[in-house]
Amino acid sequence: METPGLVVHGEAAPFSTALRSLVNNPLYSDVRFVVGQERQEVFAHRCLLACRCNFFQRLLSSEPGPGVPSPVVLSTVPAEAFLAVLEFLYTNSAKLQRHSVLEVLTAAVEYGLEELREVAVTFGLGQLQERCVAFIEAHSQETLRTRGFLELSAPALLPLLRSDKLCVDEAELVLAARSWARVGAAVLERPVAEVAAPVVRELRLALLAPAELSALEEQNRREPLIPVEQIVEAWKCHALRRGDAARGTPCRRRRGTLPREHHRFLDLPFK
Repeated sequence: METPGLVVHGEAAPFSTALRSLVNNPLYSDVRFVVGQERQEVFAHRCLLACRCNFFQRLLSSEPGPGVPSPVVLSTVPAEAFLAVLEFLYTNSAKLQRHSVLEVLTAAVEYGLEELREVAVTFGLGQLQERCVAFIEAHSQETLRTRGFLELSAPALLPLLRSDKLCVDEAELVLAARSWARVGAAVLERPVAEVAAPVVRELRLALLAPAELSALEEQNRREPLIPVEQIVEAWKCHALRRGDAARGTPCRRRRGTLPREHHRFLDLPFK
């Protein structure tokens, strides 16, 4: 039996420094990018990008033709963010700046760089959440129809459902929450109600008209999504003709809530 050889590890820092010196370096570069609205030229090395990232492997799979190859145009990613992505691909580390972390995050998601995405989210979490929530509040209906909404985690969805400023009616929000839970249930192989449990408490069912609430209750019997006691609480608001702030029943209208006859009885107006 052959004796295993000795694995020798060199120092990581000089190795990383050497590779970092190749970022945007025309030396031995065999691919050029034109990135961002400023159309900045960026140099890179095809084999390194291809072995580190499936996105670039597909993008750069065709052999360059004779002569000077045409640059690859990536107009949606700012140059600073793209250089951070390259630094991560070359060295497995990158220095992030708060003013550009959201653009790096967007690029990491587009290029399938999960490690970089996680770091970018952690680094810019507060700013990221504020800007994302503000964007979704202003473009609620369009956002709810995107694949990105369906792929949100429960912790990411919670601040959205707690917002008074969503420009969408509660009936649409209930439908969106059900679609989100169905996708999560299929991916995680868990019941829809179990997946939805962390977020459906933030749905403001008392805002729905009686006919809408009855329809929701019937659908809930066929496909459980919302706890029965939550629906009971909504019916109680209708019966008492007031919102019960002490019990935490969510009756406050959102920015996009369509008016209904019973809303005049609710104690908690939109703020």
